[in-house]
Amino acid sequence: MTSPPETVPKPVPTALTIAGSDSSGGAGAQADLKTFLACHVHGMSAITAVTVQNSLGVSGFYELPPQAVAEQIESVVTDIGVGATKTGMLASAAIMAAIAETVDRLGIAPFVVDPVAASQHGDPLLRPDALDALRELIIPRATLVTPNLGEIKLLTGVAVHGTADMRSAAEALLALGAQWALVKGGHLAGAESTDLLTDGTQYLEFTAPRTPTDHTHGSGDTLAAAITAGLARGLDVPAAVAQGKTFIAAAIRGSFPLGAGLGPVGHFWRVAPWP
Repeated sequence: MTSPPETVPKPVPTALTIAGSDSSGGAGAQADLKTFLACHVHGMSAITAVTVQNSLGVSGFYELPPQAVAEQIESVVTDIGVGATKTGMLASAAIMAAIAETVDRLGIAPFVVDPVAASQHGDPLLRPDALDALRELIIPRATLVTPNLGEIKLLTGVAVHGTADMRSAAEALLALGAQWALVKGGHLAGAESTDLLTDGTQYLEFTAPRTPTDHTHGSGDTLAAAITAGLARGLDVPAAVAQGKTFIAAAIRGSFPLGAGLGPVGHFWRVAPWP
């Protein structure tokens, strides 16, 4: 009697975050890993810096040596393999240079760049020399760049006051070398939040009802991570952004107070309610 053929396990999608650690657990690499898991992707991390933060803000951060960041990336890419990668807090120009060299040498793609410049409280998360490195070394390698409105102003000089300004902001981001740009409307007023995605040819809008809450710590990281998870599972950029928009809208609806300041979005909304 012939034995049935062994079932070959389906490969598990993988994603890598290159980001800072958030001691409060709401943003940074911690938020990314929670999001990857909730999106059915195995998450890995290359830590760039350790922040000292809680719900009230960031009181300091400590960078890792650039070589240590590059070695973390190479370690997982060359052994496990990475279906998609995202960045978060990159801290300094030296770390960015090490990442850019590693991305090129290992052919890392797709590559989602969330150009984190400051915390939600406005605390700086970049060294003064790092903005130019973001423009010149990191964004030109991006499959997709996902800045908030403040980061768009820092990177391009374009101020977005309403949806009418989004196209010019997106085009300014594409001019820095990204393949796709996502201009997020979460910080604008109105009953709905609209994001604009473009590659310079397609202009796609993603809209969701706005949830009235201040507890949105980690929302930008979470959106970029959900998009990265979609790319890791084989979606194209527009489909991955649509998935990310759905995920973050639900996570904001599931946000909760924590500590004396801003609480995080609910990364575990898919497994709610609490037991």
